[in-house]
Amino acid sequence: MAWRASLSRSVKEIRVLFCQSSPASAAAREFVKKNYGDIKSRNPSLPFLVRECSGVQPQLWARYEMGVERCVNLDGLTEAQIDKKLEELAKAGESANAK
Repeated sequence: MAWRASLSRSVKEIRVLFCQSSPASAAAREFVKKNYGDIKSRNPSLPFLVRECSGVQPQLWARYEMGVERCVNLDGLTEAQIDKKLEELAKAGESANAK
């Protein structure tokens, strides 16, 4: 998980959206509960926003340079799969910044 330490170099903001009570959002809630502290401690200046809204489908958003955003639907994913999606979004930001 070395990529987490360099997350703030490739991503300008992370947003996680989920429902407070729906089963579809359970993995997203657990991911935030277990990983928020680690990600923030490694990237203290990176905005990591958690948005709860009744009935919303779980989503992971990454904002990059120039306001470009990418979204991943988290419905049906496990915590490990959500972590992998975040890593993919981080790597997408690295390649975009390299251009």
